[in-house]
Amino acid sequence: MYRILLADDEGIMLESLKKMIETTYGRECEIATAKTGRAVVELAETFRPDIAFMDIQMPGLSGVQAMREIRKFNQSTIFIVITAYDRFHYAQECISLGVLEFLTKPVSKKTVLEVCQKAMQQVDENRQKRSDDLRIRERLETVVPLIESGYIYSLLLQEDFHSYEENYRELLGVTEDYAYIVATEFGDSVENGAFTNAIGASVKASQFYPTFRETAKGFFDGIVGPVMGNRIILLVSYDQESAPYEERVRILTAARNMVHRLEQRIDCKFRAGIGKVKRIENIRESYEEALRALREGDSHVVHINDIPMIQDYDGEYPLDLENRFIQYSIEGNEMMARSTANAFFDWMIQNYGDNRQSIEIKVLELAMRIEYQAFFKGSVKYGFRYRENYLQELRDCRSLEALRAWLLQKTAVVTNGILTTREKESESIISKAKSYIDENYQKDISLDDVSRYVDISPYYFSKLFKQEAGRNFIEYLTGVRINTARQLLKDPGYSIKEICRLSGYSDPNYFSRIFKKYEGVTPSEYRERLR
Repeated sequence: MYRILLADDEGIMLESLKKMIETTYGRECEIATAKTGRAVVELAETFRPDIAFMDIQMPGLSGVQAMREIRKFNQSTIFIVITAYDRFHYAQECISLGVLEFLTKPVSKKTVLEVCQKAMQQVDENRQKRSDDLRIRERLETVVPLIESGYIYSLLLQEDFHSYEENYRELLGVTEDYAYIVATEFGDSVENGAFTNAIGASVKASQFYPTFRETAKGFFDGIVGPVMGNRIILLVSYDQESAPYEERVRILTAARNMVHRLEQRIDCKFRAGIGKVKRIENIRESYEEALRALREGDSHVVHINDIPMIQDYDGEYPLDLENRFIQYSIEGNEMMARSTANAFFDWMIQNYGDNRQSIEIKVLELAMRIEYQAFFKGSVKYGFRYRENYLQELRDCRSLEALRAWLLQKTAVVTNGILTTREKESESIISKAKSYIDENYQKDISLDDVSRYVDISPYYFSKLFKQEAGRNFIEYLTGVRINTARQLLKDPGYSIKEICRLSGYSDPNYFSRIFKKYEGVTPSEYRERLR
């Protein structure tokens, strides 16, 4: 069914247009008519036309003015303008309003029907597009919660997540570099500061999760994490590195209203803890603060800043810079680790340049922190007397710049050690895999067989093998087999069938096809050339 609105101040014209359309399309159309611009606008609000034939000159509002008003509440109507020869100065504005066609009076039946058919086709296309968009949106509504849960889970639990974090941020439209965590807990009731029936509530959460998600997003424009026991967390993006007092009050108010609304809609009691704003890569700190707010707070909703004796640094301290230095160092990213180390050292000189002893202590602390963490990655040696010269080395530094150089040197040792360890591990695994292939190529071996032998997952092995060997597993195995076949073909004592078997192939025809693919000739032709 197409809703068609006819607007013209001439009654004869209206009746003529209506009869033309009804005679051809009959019950496919519902037609309404109007003779003034004001009547057109008022009718369009209730009739919601798919197609509108609009006369330019009508009493009161002109056709163009009427179309402009209709566009304010209906973007989908397809307009067809009816005008006289001297009215084309309206053309530019009509085009901006999305006019499909201009018809000049007098209008033939054939022209009206052709334009009507064209408009109906566009209506059908627009309806199909809306239907497709809704279908895609419905599918996204199923997929997005999984992506959001994966993003938060990875941020909190995976150290190397930064390598593919951009993919998540692009999918979820995360553009800000800062965020804070709102951690919510739920249960039947609170006794001695803890929720009762936490396990039962966590089971129930699988049923009310969609309701929780919908409610939370009504108060925070953020990402909702997965159900973790009787806890669900929200990651809320923020455009500054810290939230001022007024903003914290607004966040607290929103969280209180959210908890109140959740308890109205879900048969559970809720409470929430809110962490400070952090850089995305350090969001785990905000998560831990939100949990502390939950544990130590004495009300439904608590911000970490409102807890007495909150741990904080004296004055302005670049904690974010320090954390990034540690993170880059243990990732083996020497360039970024050096950059953040230099920035941190500049801050120390600017603020505490006259206090060398404090700078020495901090430099030693930073060096020992990255070495300690690198030790657990198997990248540096770690022993009781390993650092026995460090204090003397620091005292021997004649200037603050010498202290800087000492820290950068220790940073380079750690980052290079981590990279070297990774390379050695990769080389060791691939070397072991190649040896296995070289010894077993005559058998029916697969990527799963080799990955099981080197004891890593098939997916990771496949990626690592191609990265280190320069070609994938099948290409390498085939290369070994074809090379073996070439050597055996030099010995006339072996038949083609025997060479096929000794090269690791059970089907002579398949062996011949693979050999020709690599050598350009069949095994028999290759042997002939050797004579």
